[in-house]
Amino acid sequence: MEKFLMLGLISAFCCGCNAQTEKKYSTVDTYYEKNKGDSLPSQSTGTYSKGALINGKMMPFHGDNFTYFSETSYLSGRACVHSKVKTSVLATYSKLAKLHPGRIFGLMECSNKKGGKLWPHHTHQNGLSIDFMMPLLQNGKAYYELDDKGPDHYLLTFNDKGQYIKDTTVSIDFNLVAQHILLLDEQARKNGLHVKKVIIKIELKDELYATTFGKKLKAKGIYVVQALTPQINNIHDDHFHIDFDGL
Repeated sequence: MEKFLMLGLISAFCCGCNAQTEKKYSTVDTYYEKNKGDSLPSQSTGTYSKGALINGKMMPFHGDNFTYFSETSYLSGRACVHSKVKTSVLATYSKLAKLHPGRIFGLMECSNKKGGKLWPHHTHQNGLSIDFMMPLLQNGKAYYELDDKGPDHYLLTFNDKGQYIKDTTVSIDFNLVAQHILLLDEQARKNGLHVKKVIIKIELKDELYATTFGKKLKAKGIYVVQALTPQINNIHDDHFHIDFDGL
């Protein structure tokens, strides 16, 4: 029920996101050039759940190895972050491109250009929060057939082992999730930030920590949330949420 409510709110805000329009990259690229922001440094004020963003910067809709998950969300201005977050995330994608040639990653909702309430998210208000799509596997190979769902992606359901409920041959690549988080923290620290908090469904933490990079993630002490309300918990199985800090 909570997932359907989440989707309904996002869809209402984005003016019909369920029916994804087939715009070419030229549309989003033009939007990016007009709205990417200037060269002035960003400022984040307040908190993740009650804050604002000054001189926010828009993430590109796509790169060599990543794509934003929804054109309508993007064109609604919901892909903005602090300038240091943008630099850190793009550097992470560059590292991932070298480590995993050909692998494509999904970037999800960020913040409004001026921060503030990003309905229906509880946080994402000061440009220091981002949702990242869970990378998936099927029979040991990268699987992308669920990546084009737009806001419906927030409705995808995975069991407590990280398997897609409608096809258990599809599962979350937890080792890559952990490596991605470690790289985000590594690159963030080069820009005066660090990963303050990771939010995933609580029941998936054991699967995450059981992997090679998951063990390194746990040993490094990056905080992965220990308790969530049922509503928040249930919507964090298809993606992982990152809060940066350090400003």
